[in-house]
Amino acid sequence: MDWTDRHCRTFHRQLTKRALLYTEMVTAPAVLRGDRERLLGLAGQHEHPVALQLGGSDPEALADAAAVGAEYGYDEINLNVGCPSDRVQEGRFGACLMAEPELVAKCVYAMQRNVKVPVTVKCRIGIDDQDSEADFQRFIDTVANAGVTTFVVHARKAWLKGLSPKENREIPPLDYSRVYRLKASHPELTIVINGGVDNLDAAEEHLRHVDGVMMGRAAYQTPYILSDVDRRIFAITDAPAISRRDAVEAMLPYIAEHIASGGRLNNIVRHMLGLYHAEPRGRLFRRHLSENAPRDAAPLTVLKEALEYVESGPRRASAAE
Repeated sequence: MDWTDRHCRTFHRQLTKRALLYTEMVTAPAVLRGDRERLLGLAGQHEHPVALQLGGSDPEALADAAAVGAEYGYDEINLNVGCPSDRVQEGRFGACLMAEPELVAKCVYAMQRNVKVPVTVKCRIGIDDQDSEADFQRFIDTVANAGVTTFVVHARKAWLKGLSPKENREIPPLDYSRVYRLKASHPELTIVINGGVDNLDAAEEHLRHVDGVMMGRAAYQTPYILSDVDRRIFAITDAPAISRRDAVEAMLPYIAEHIASGGRLNNIVRHMLGLYHAEPRGRLFRRHLSENAPRDAAPLTVLKEALEYVESGPRRASAAE
């Protein structure tokens, strides 16, 4: 949430044309009663393929929200049953729903009846003390019997009490083998693995056992990793190579249009800070944007300056880096 908005997705789409991108999680009540264009509006056809991720536990509300998402043109509607934050639990959605597989089944059944695009589920391998293999299999079987054929599985359990969302992404140990066994026991299902995948070598290894790989923090914090996805993961041997500079320059018209319509530079470039991660003078790129882009009415030249700094260094401090 608050990360993969339309600006982030537009930037990531410069780096990969084939990867399925996801929205941030949006609750069903927000879709039904909030500013739909702000929450669901796509930046353009370039975003596809793109999935809308919903949160909620009311079958009727989720079905209506899924229909709205389909009308906006999303290629998939995903129900999040994996987020462990306190705010999510208070709203009775996210990972706490893994304790209620029958309710999740009712939700996805209602959603599927309202849309023609695929309805998928993102979950954990368990929660709290309900984390045995049998518990996990029962959850998957119950939801699959309602018609879901694709599960995105974060290969960690979630502790709903005692750990923060950040800790729940790091402390519970990863158990990839449980996800592999799920695929082996359910060859008819599409199983996508998630959690701790931070390079394409690891992704390719996982794909020996499952059908897909979801990358979260690595794709956001080090986005240039996406630039080789089309060639290595989708076997597009003639996929054009895109440099970091190419990716930035491809974003300039989009950013200029956003600023001209009253938007702020930082709305977009905050998603680009990790583009030059671990590259020479990459810290200059990040520092210049972090310090200058958040200013009111920051001009597009701030990004152009950052690009020149990373390419050749700032003239005023060329010996400092």
